[in-house]
Amino acid sequence: MTNARPVVGSEDSGHAAPAGREALLQGDVVLVVDLDGTLCRTDTLHENLLGALARRPAHLPGILAALLAGKAAFKRRVAEAHVTPGAGLPYDEAVLDLVRDARARGRRTALVSASDQAQVDAVAEHLGLFDDAIGTGGGDTAGNLGGAAKAAFLEQRYGPRGFDYVGDAHADLPVWSAARRAITVRAPEPLRRKVHARHADVHHVGEAAASLRTALESLRPHQWSKNVLVFLPMLAAHDTAALPAALAAFVAFCLTASSVYLLNDLVDLQADRAHPRKRRRPFAAGRLPIAFGLVAAPALLLVAAAIALIWTPPAFLGALAVYYLGTFAYSFWLKRKALVDVLTLAGLYTARIIGGAAATGLSLSPWMLGFSLFLFLSLAAVKRQAELAQQAEGAKTAGRGYQTSDLPLLREMAISSGFAAVMVFALYINSEAVISLYARPELLWLICPLLLYWIGRMVLMTHRGYMDDDPIVFAARDWPSRLAVLFSLLIVVGAGLWS
Repeated sequence: MTNARPVVGSEDSGHAAPAGREALLQGDVVLVVDLDGTLCRTDTLHENLLGALARRPAHLPGILAALLAGKAAFKRRVAEAHVTPGAGLPYDEAVLDLVRDARARGRRTALVSASDQAQVDAVAEHLGLFDDAIGTGGGDTAGNLGGAAKAAFLEQRYGPRGFDYVGDAHADLPVWSAARRAITVRAPEPLRRKVHARHADVHHVGEAAASLRTALESLRPHQWSKNVLVFLPMLAAHDTAALPAALAAFVAFCLTASSVYLLNDLVDLQADRAHPRKRRRPFAAGRLPIAFGLVAAPALLLVAAAIALIWTPPAFLGALAVYYLGTFAYSFWLKRKALVDVLTLAGLYTARIIGGAAATGLSLSPWMLGFSLFLFLSLAAVKRQAELAQQAEGAKTAGRGYQTSDLPLLREMAISSGFAAVMVFALYINSEAVISLYARPELLWLICPLLLYWIGRMVLMTHRGYMDDDPIVFAARDWPSRLAVLFSLLIVVGAGLWS
């Protein structure tokens, strides 16, 4: 077969170039579209497996046992446990446009995938764009409907060169070879070259695959600012000699937190896609394969554990393990329990301070512990308040145990807990512990109105709809909050140095 120069789609727009698109749509053969990674920007098998285990971990032994019977039996067992609704998947608009245009021209369209038939049916029923919908285990198919098996099935069903094929992966190479026209979706350059080597009529649709920037985005580095809490025990004790251990604890917590964020995003796919802002996250939007998260999450955790073992005392590794287990329980169960979730979030914030004390070997003041618990309970309530404020009136928040009618309760909890934290701080100023640390402890009273202002501002901004879902990240970008922190630090320094 000669290698004629193909008409290449426009990667800037995510659609085929005008001339190429016209040629692509011409013809009377059936347009066959793959599901995973092509029509849908994710792998439905991975999503179904995560959904099944997140809702009922007891499914795991039966699913693993099905592996022994082959891919088709494994997919059937997973689909029996969970099928992702057609409305809950991230679709590629460029591919949808191709299918719609083909149907407008009177062409037959087919969704043919190695995914289980139940999943294919769910997608086809939701979209209503396909004349045929065939998956593994459906109709007269035998075995896993992928690769060479899919090519043979399509040739038998539609005849030699009786179909155009839209796919995205190396496994589609035999299918493209059997098709009249090969159409790739978001294919990387090496795969494009292989397709050109096999076919004379090739069209490319969509942008390149996920980038390193997308992978970094999934780690949520902007959330690492919360881990500066590990430095608080060192700062409160005025002990700068503990800085190296505190830095190691900071890095370990950042890696552990990113591992947790990956896990949380994988578990929360459906809830995130229903959220006006979170639906743009890499996994929810299908910009990053789920397999990346499944590999990166444990890898980051192992590196964090290695850092803890090498540069911090054993007690810190224990604190890090408790933090991880707490976040694991939160991601899978506790975040769906009203009030339990905000108490857990407050505990996880405080765990960072406890971890900082364990890493540096410094004793944790009961005043700091009490102050932290109340303050972070306030911030956790603000976080839930912000999420509820974005929901339609009376609607139940996806993946949460609240309704928008609960907003006044959360607002009162945020205010009362925050003011209780200020009360604890005021009592701390009058304690004997302060006298040994500060030359002019009475100056610390100036921090109280700053705290009252900041807590009130956080609640007010949330009430007005300006709050991000995480108040600490919001505070890091909010200039009045930054000024409040700066003035508080200056007061602390002044109280300690003034003689």
